Amino acid sequence: MIAPKQSRTRAASQGTRTTTGGQTVPGQLQKEIHQKKSFASIHAEAFLNIVRTADRMQHLLHMQLKPYRITETQYNSLRILRGAGKQGLSCAEIGERLISQDPDITRLLSRLERQGLVRRERGANDRRVVVTKITTSGLARLKELDPVVTSTVHALLDHLSEDELGRMIGLLERARSRTIPSRARAIRSRSRRYGEESPAPNVRGECGRC
Repeated sequence: MIAPKQSRTRAASQGTRTTTGGQTVPGQLQKEIHQKKSFASIHAEAFLNIVRTADRMQHLLHMQLKPYRITETQYNSLRILRGAGKQGLSCAEIGERLISQDPDITRLLSRLERQGLVRRERGANDRRVVVTKITTSGLARLKELDPVVTSTVHALLDHLSEDELGRMIGLLERARSRTIPSRARAIRSRSRRYGEESPAPNVRGECGRC
């Protein structure tokens, strides 16, 4: 017997699932975090599922990269600089391209520079701008790391079909569309009634001398 639509909707909004027998059971996330109380809404459950999934996957990738003494963000930065080619990028440009924002891009690049993976120099057209470029050692390190990251990503998602992955990408892109600057401002304005507004991160302002 299938539960009425109204019952299914109410169960989902409380962080539970309705079985074919009409019984409700806690969702997977609720079990994982040992939470007895239902989620406040299906929006909260969906949001926390995204955060939980990203955290678990990033942790596994972190553990795979740890033996190479490099972080996920450092690896991402090297890939960005490899794509930029010989002209390199400024600190702010790297920050805009990072998958995960870093609060101190300058320090991140300094660590890569100490390892000899990048070099920094004054811009040819504007001496006030510091441009970062990947070195030969940086390219060699990426050649070593790329197979590690690729195999890890495949292992994490190869139980999903291409159709499922495509639908998931579409849904995530729709969800993320609310975070672009113009829409994020509207979201922060709407959320003021729920609590104090937090200032948005300013990548350019945190780049120091870059």
